[in-house]
Amino acid sequence: MPPKIHLIRHAQGEHNTTRDYSIRDAVLTAKEKEQCRMLSENFEPHAEVDIIFASPLRRTIQTAALSFGPTLSKKIDMGTADSAEDLEQALPEFFAEDSLDFDLMKIDASKVTTGWNTKGYWAYEKPAISKRAADCRNWLFQRCEAQAVVITHGLMAHFLTEDWDVEDPMIGTAYKNCEHREFVFTSESTSEDAHVTETEQSRARRGPNGPKSDPHVLDEMKTLKDAAKKEKCYRDASE
Repeated sequence: MPPKIHLIRHAQGEHNTTRDYSIRDAVLTAKEKEQCRMLSENFEPHAEVDIIFASPLRRTIQTAALSFGPTLSKKIDMGTADSAEDLEQALPEFFAEDSLDFDLMKIDASKVTTGWNTKGYWAYEKPAISKRAADCRNWLFQRCEAQAVVITHGLMAHFLTEDWDVEDPMIGTAYKNCEHREFVFTSESTSEDAHVTETEQSRARRGPNGPKSDPHVLDEMKTLKDAAKKEKCYRDASE
């Protein structure tokens, strides 16, 4: 039976706080780490989670480690998409000022694909992101764990779940920072064509319009849309 997926957007990064979206690998500030503490306190199924996955960037790795100490203190693994060679050196710096409940070496990057931060399959383009999201769903569908946490980014959350509850996920997200939603795989899913649906409990918890009422989400969406319009005008003027 495929796992239940606990999908979580990372805590607010310094790029969100400063509205500087040119920062390529933002970290969490002290204030944003408080979001992780609140997530940890409010996340009820720590004991039921079997494994935690995080994207390659620092803010998602930090969110995973700072939010899921009670989970990671058990004998489970945390998979990331960083490079195995750099991870051992980088982790102590990530958490130099933080108290963790587990051994950092529990974070495993051994299955990372070389070139994850290059273009092509990994490009920041809709076709490439759709392909990666589909591959990720198919891979998760085949996992043997009963429950898995996936900590990712707002854009990828929309592509993974195919909910499309925003005008354009490429320039905005309806996921709050540290928001937790639960998904299960559909009965029609296969290892080559897997899809998820949000649980009724998860929908009830957040409400039909909850995420879009978050002032930070609305502000971020407006900022990104304005930036996209300016970039388009610049390209048009250059042609």
